[in-house]
Amino acid sequence: MIVDNAVYVDGRRTADPTSLEQTFETVRERNGFAWIGLYRPTEKELAAVATEFELPELAVEDALSGHQRAKLEKYGTTTFVALRPAHYIDETEKVEFGEVHVFLGEQFVITVRHFEWPDLSIVRHRMEHDARLLAPGPIGVLYGILDQIVDDYAPVIAGLENDIDEIEDQLFNGDRTVSRRIYELSSEVMTFQRAVNPLGGVLQSLRDALAASGADESLRDRFRDVHDHVIRIVERADGFRQILQNALLVHTTLVGQAQNDEVKKISSWAAILFTPTLVGTIYGMNFDHMPELHWALGYPFALALMLATGIGLYYAFKRNNWL
Repeated sequence: MIVDNAVYVDGRRTADPTSLEQTFETVRERNGFAWIGLYRPTEKELAAVATEFELPELAVEDALSGHQRAKLEKYGTTTFVALRPAHYIDETEKVEFGEVHVFLGEQFVITVRHFEWPDLSIVRHRMEHDARLLAPGPIGVLYGILDQIVDDYAPVIAGLENDIDEIEDQLFNGDRTVSRRIYELSSEVMTFQRAVNPLGGVLQSLRDALAASGADESLRDRFRDVHDHVIRIVERADGFRQILQNALLVHTTLVGQAQNDEVKKISSWAAILFTPTLVGTIYGMNFDHMPELHWALGYPFALALMLATGIGLYYAFKRNNWL
């Protein structure tokens, strides 16, 4: 459905058309641009917008089907941008990913949202309070959307960092569920990387296009600032992935050490119990010619020998940290 439809002239909201036809006519009359916001549009609704503004068919199909990576595609005078916002949920300690599609033309910008966040009405209201942000036209709107999505990555980075800190605590506390948590968190980081990494190329393409068109320097500076933020986020995500790989390696090493310690303990007690068993077995054979069998002190001697060997082995293993 269409959640907002407005026409802007010189950075000011000048009209709120009630139909797409009226929007198109108002834009032509006032020489401004239209910003149409769609939220979970049906195929029929998006087709109506595509027909009115002559949107490229392939891009419309991408916007309907979703599941796109961050990308920028040019279709004549229309630019299609797919973005992957992310949202960290504190209650479940999970990262959820959304999708925003933006169609840019010379006199229109159309946003298609399939998830509740990011709330692009916040972007619209912020930009409407500063005419300088909307003055560049559709490209200015794209900057506002990119800036909001990239800013929303900051809580995700903070949440992932906190989760990694918790894993480090679990790792050395002997928590047996930590391997599963490392795997789940690694999967989230990889998905986050797939959402963020292509954004660097998108922003570089936009900056190159702005430079080639001789766009206002302040606008280019804004895109450069967003690009710098993306580069830092990519670097942090790469660092998280490396930390998790190291954590999994450390966990594997600790599990191996724990298993070795258990094997040592089992082997030690087996040896301690084996020696009295050996003595008892030898003297239990009852051969006629075994001098100790007829010795008055043979029985206490056997018991003492069993006890002595057991105690001796116990202290030997204890001294070597096997027990």
